[in-house]
Amino acid sequence: MRYHNLRFDIWVCLALSFLIALGVEKIANPIMAKKYEQHKSEHIVEENNVGGVALDDVVRAQNIEDLFKYDTFTVVSKGIEYRNRGAGYYHGMYLHALTLPSGERVAARINQDAVVSSGDSIFSSDNTLPVGQIVEADLSDDTYFLSQIEHSEKLDRHDFYVDMVGGAEIQSEDSFIGFPIMLMQVAVVVVFFPIFHALGAKLGIFPYFFAPKKKQEEKWD
Repeated sequence: MRYHNLRFDIWVCLALSFLIALGVEKIANPIMAKKYEQHKSEHIVEENNVGGVALDDVVRAQNIEDLFKYDTFTVVSKGIEYRNRGAGYYHGMYLHALTLPSGERVAARINQDAVVSSGDSIFSSDNTLPVGQIVEADLSDDTYFLSQIEHSEKLDRHDFYVDMVGGAEIQSEDSFIGFPIMLMQVAVVVVFFPIFHALGAKLGIFPYFFAPKKKQEEKWD
């Protein structure tokens, strides 16, 4: 097995570039955190709207027939059973296998922030899920998704899913803050590495990657 050691000048330039990248992260973090709070505030859904907290006057669906009977509804789930029966990504949406009181299972997209527990523990109490509505879709067009969400038990229907998110869709903190900052840092290293190396080569500290034409002529002379 061969080991290739980077030249000293490359290590130095990389280290300097990483220091600049760390500085960018320190500056960008509070700015992006503030933007993320604004993003979350813009996606707060009012009570009794799809994705929002379901008050007492929202229909408690018992079975699939109820889901189609009412424009909007909610479902009361025992503990966190609603997120323990299988899940998967369908066209970029994370859907859970939701068990209705009737025992029927359907795919559901759930806003976890709008789940209301009737007791002290979300794990053992009855939990009222957010307001939902039916969205027609052919879930069978993604076989990998079905293998994930149906890994323990089959869904009763593949022609729709329940949307309990609506306008409350919020990006994860990592995707909103972490990923953009990582891209900024990579860009900083890509930009500053050749700058530091060129400066070092011009000062005679580092060897040139590509010697200027004038240097090449002096070498031949």
